[in-house]
Amino acid sequence: MAHRSTKPAIGIGGILFDEDDRVLLVRRATAPALGQWSLPGGRQEAGETMCEACRREICEETGLEVSVGPIVAVVERRLEGFHYVIVDFMTTLKTPPPAVPRAADDVSDARWVPLGELGRYVLVEGLAPILSVAWALRSEKRSGGLADASGIGLDFIAC
Repeated sequence: MAHRSTKPAIGIGGILFDEDDRVLLVRRATAPALGQWSLPGGRQEAGETMCEACRREICEETGLEVSVGPIVAVVERRLEGFHYVIVDFMTTLKTPPPAVPRAADDVSDARWVPLGELGRYVLVEGLAPILSVAWALRSEKRSGGLADASGIGLDFIAC
């Protein structure tokens, strides 16, 4: 398959659990993966940090405000003519409960999904294992993430 992009774009995703241990998913309203369920997120814009992009994308797609934590996963996806390097961050809800997501921007639905019901959703390729890692980090109260160039874990850097 020929790829439309000549170089990969940076994509940012936010993994968000609510107080009932449900994960926030959005249904994609545009290609790639039209109609599939994913994390809220999108392309990093020129001049913004990855953390800024994460906060902006979650707010644009769901109306929820978050704090950005450590990186959980970095994946590369080439599908439907698109090429992305995606950085998925663990996030924490700043919007007071009950936080009700509303679909906006380029998503057709946004909802809290219990982990036991993920099998009912057509998830974007590779999302299920990332959610498993994120859940393990959350439930074991461990920090995840990568180190920045200085060797400091990103969970110690304020975003």
